[in-house]
Amino acid sequence: MITTPSSNLRSLAQTLVCLGLCTPLLAQAETDSEPENLPALSAASEQASVVGVSSGGYMATQLAVAWPERFSGLGVLAAGPWSCAQGSLSLALNQCMMTRRGLPSLDELEARHQRYIELEQVGSAEALSQLRAYLWHGEEDEVVEPQLGDLLAEQWQQWLASPDQLRVARSEKAGHGWPIQLPSEAAPGPHEWGDCRQGGGSFLLSCDEDIAGEMLDWLYPEREASGASEQEAGQGGELVAFDQSEFAVKGLADTGYAFIPEGCEAGECPVTLALHGCQMNAEAIGDTFIRYTGLNAWAATHQQIVLYPQAESSMANPQGCWDWWGFAESTWQLSPQHDTRDGTQIGALMAMLDRLQSAPEQAD
Repeated sequence: MITTPSSNLRSLAQTLVCLGLCTPLLAQAETDSEPENLPALSAASEQASVVGVSSGGYMATQLAVAWPERFSGLGVLAAGPWSCAQGSLSLALNQCMMTRRGLPSLDELEARHQRYIELEQVGSAEALSQLRAYLWHGEEDEVVEPQLGDLLAEQWQQWLASPDQLRVARSEKAGHGWPIQLPSEAAPGPHEWGDCRQGGGSFLLSCDEDIAGEMLDWLYPEREASGASEQEAGQGGELVAFDQSEFAVKGLADTGYAFIPEGCEAGECPVTLALHGCQMNAEAIGDTFIRYTGLNAWAATHQQIVLYPQAESSMANPQGCWDWWGFAESTWQLSPQHDTRDGTQIGALMAMLDRLQSAPEQAD
């Protein structure tokens, strides 16, 4: 989701909150010391996944299409079809959130996809066909219309080798955001949690649904729990802040976060990239998304590293969205490359994955 000054979007006012008008919470994962570089952990080069919600869902699909050979699974919550905006803010607002200009044409988007394949700007159709995909949408979503989620599902049905690789989930009473089961130690508050229809200030929806666990179980059907027990999951790893400035491109914040389960320092743990939605970065809601989606609990019990890159708010991007419409690309480009391997944010995210999957330097 993205913001606009247009009076035609007044219906979104109830969800477009905290646009720099309230004081951001401090992320509990930060310390008084400066964040260090993202560590090289010899993470497994196989079975990486990327998941995201809203703008992060759009970006997750862009990553999977650009580099399908680097991923085994994709999870998308509350987003529409790949490349829906086609580099246009107007289309993003009026055809990829609301549908004032009608639904996007999958034939047109597929022609764009095929052109990218021919130019080797995305991965091959064969590599794309091997992924597993989990797609979720709330039927009461008033930010990204549920029909757009249906089109995303149709797109993946065309791309995947077998229908058995796709899981499409819908929640009848859920709105826009990421459904969660509230942790027992968490006291519901107006900023952190919304009810199932309204996302509060965080867009984490108290639906009593463990979407994170359901999604990762689907993406990793053969993975058995091997780490901490469910009861120990909160203590089964470390949440660390890292310096994102070495991956600096337009739209990235200075600090990102990673959850590293006990034992993953030794290497060979797969990685999940988890991409927040607009207004869900640490600058806006502290560590609420980083701690409470349910991803860390699953990761602790299954030995999975979770990377939480962070987008930043700016004049060009006031809600801290991921770039799914081309704002981070060069202003002279007639056709932004944000949804290709040449996309600046895609390049930065893949560099982070490369770092986690690389071997630590040996001390002399």
